[in-house]
Amino acid sequence: MYGHVEKLAEEIKKGAASVEGVEAKLWQVPETLPEEVLGKMSAPPKSDVPVLSPNELAEADGFVFGFPTRFGMMAAQFKAFLDATGGLWRTQQLASKPAGIFYSTGSQGGGQETTALTAITQLVHHGMIFVPIGYTFGAGMSEMEKVKGGSPYGAGTYAGDGSRQPSDLELEQAFHQGKYIATITKKLKGSA
Repeated sequence: MYGHVEKLAEEIKKGAASVEGVEAKLWQVPETLPEEVLGKMSAPPKSDVPVLSPNELAEADGFVFGFPTRFGMMAAQFKAFLDATGGLWRTQQLASKPAGIFYSTGSQGGGQETTALTAITQLVHHGMIFVPIGYTFGAGMSEMEKVKGGSPYGAGTYAGDGSRQPSDLELEQAFHQGKYIATITKKLKGSA
């Protein structure tokens, strides 16, 4: 809504595209809130990133899903999008595809890990392969001097009241996640 997830997504895309032979695309899910409500929330206009339809997911070899957190879980807009993937589930078109997740929360206690944990159920029901980043980001994972979102589950940022933007360290972690998952996706596709 305020661009934090999009900023991380842009870095994830750059990281994925840095892997030779990988084409990375950026999409957004449909907005479910009326314009009147978005106006009252002082939400800026949506970006020009194309809106994804559920059936387009079948064309991808792998995914990195990003969303803001609402009350410790993915935002309703993203949940509504995943709820519309029943046809893909029925035909198992997403099974065996690698998928990672990343997120934004308003505060340190806002649900960085609970959002990840509750999102994994969506991947499991589709038979996707959850690809966490673990501690592969190295020293950046245990940074204690700077505020840094993210966890072994995936990249993350803290938005605060909406004015805090992702830090350089959070953007570096997002780039790492994109590169990491693209490398694994490429290996899995090559072995198929």
